[in-house]
This record gives sequence, C-alpha cells and structure tokens, in this order.
Amino acid sequence: MNTTYDRNHIGDRPLTSKGEIYKENILDHYREPHHFGEMSNADLKHREFNPLCGDEITIYLKIEKNKVSDISFSGHGCAISQAAMSMLTDMVKGKSIHTIEQLQKEDILKMLGIPVGIVRMKCALLGLKTLHKCLAQIST
Repeated sequence: MNTTYDRNHIGDRPLTSKGEIYKENILDHYREPHHFGEMSNADLKHREFNPLCGDEITIYLKIEKNKVSDISFSGHGCAISQAAMSMLTDMVKGKSIHTIEQLQKEDILKMLGIPVGIVRMKCALLGLKTLHKCLAQIST
C-alpha cells in the first residue's frame, strides 16, 4: 500500500476545524513528532507494520545500565499511530527496561487521553508493540 500522509489533514478535512475528535496534544505530536528520525548508533532497532491502516514504525534504542538512554523512531502513518509513538518516546526515555516491559494497552490509552475505537486500536498500540518487540531482542 502506497499511502501519502499530509500532517495537516485527515482524509479530505483540515485538522484545524473545531469539533475534531483529536485533542490538540495529539495533533501537535502528529504534526511535529518528538524524537523523530533514524539513530545511526542505536543498540537495538525494530520495525513493525499495520496492514489495516498502512502505518509503519521503526524504533531505535540506546541502552545504558538497563535503561533507555535514548530513543527515536521513523516511519509514517495515521495521526493516532504517529502521535502515540511520539508520546511514547517521551514517556519511556530514561526509564528502566523492566518498567517499559510492564507497559500495557491501558497505559497507552490513558496517555492518549481520547477514546480510541476498535478500528483505531491497532494504530494506537503499534508503537508499544514495536517497543516491546525491540526490547525482546535483549533476551534472545
């Protein structure tokens, strides 16, 4: 699937119209994602893809003393997947691997702060899935 994403629109509607389901925080993270870009000296790297929406995320991690000392991501996708990943990078940077491994669906939904329907659930959780699989490389 070759999908082009415009960070100022969802579908054919501009993101700035009042009454949008997305909170301003999500839109900010989508338009200007934190920790976005490849990390050339990453200790760990993992890529996941959501075929339902076309979302793609690659996570890059630096690990020091069992903590995530640095994190970045690259990829593309819908507002929910990209904003959730951006917010997740802020949440986990500096945290222990053990703490990150304990993160679950409910933590991500609370972090997003909006209701996420069943159709967008995989989008919202793609970053967490990618992060957990990336960290799983440590024990394999």
